[in-house]
Amino acid sequence: MNSSDPQAYWKANIRLVLGCLAVWFFISYGCGILLAEPLNRIRILGGYPLGFWFAQQGSIYGFVALIFFYAWRMNQLDKQFGVSEE
Repeated sequence: MNSSDPQAYWKANIRLVLGCLAVWFFISYGCGILLAEPLNRIRILGGYPLGFWFAQQGSIYGFVALIFFYAWRMNQLDKQFGVSEE
């Protein structure tokens, strides 16, 4: 599909950014702060509480995964709307 509608492109771009921000918020604030107590009942990697892990390292891993996801999805959107750099 080679659509050249700039409004549709930016609408898809903004939806992607807002979706990534929502996931990032859930991982960092939700799992690291709000849900830390229930998650701390689960132990991982030698006895570390899962809530502590999300607050210390999990949110960083989630953020890095979101960076790769965003780059991959934006490449798809660029190709879909005909604005690819390739």
